[in-house]
Amino acid sequence: DDVYSVEEALLRHSDLKLVDRTDYIKTPNYNGYRSLHLDLEVPIYLYEKTEYITAEVQIRSVAMDFWASLEHDLRYKSTSQIPAELPSELLQCADEIAEIDRRMQGIYNRIKDV
Repeated sequence: DDVYSVEEALLRHSDLKLVDRTDYIKTPNYNGYRSLHLDLEVPIYLYEKTEYITAEVQIRSVAMDFWASLEHDLRYKSTSQIPAELPSELLQCADEIAEIDRRMQGIYNRIKDV
């Protein structure tokens, strides 16, 4: 829920313009990655004018951020061959992280309502 709250807060800024939105939480990526990607036009205030640049904002849970950092390092920074079983293990971890995120959100919601 926090991911979507952050999205709402960002989009309330009148000087940010949403260009594209990809929801990998509702529709996870093939490797299990879950995140909300927003392509935003962001103003750059120069002396005589304002220009807009496009920036990609990725909003995800702390747990998924840890997973994504490790997966990125393995996929793009590793100099050795990735073992064949690793992608399926990473997918399983991503699914487990998503389940823990859902459970933690449920616990938070129960505490909040007390």
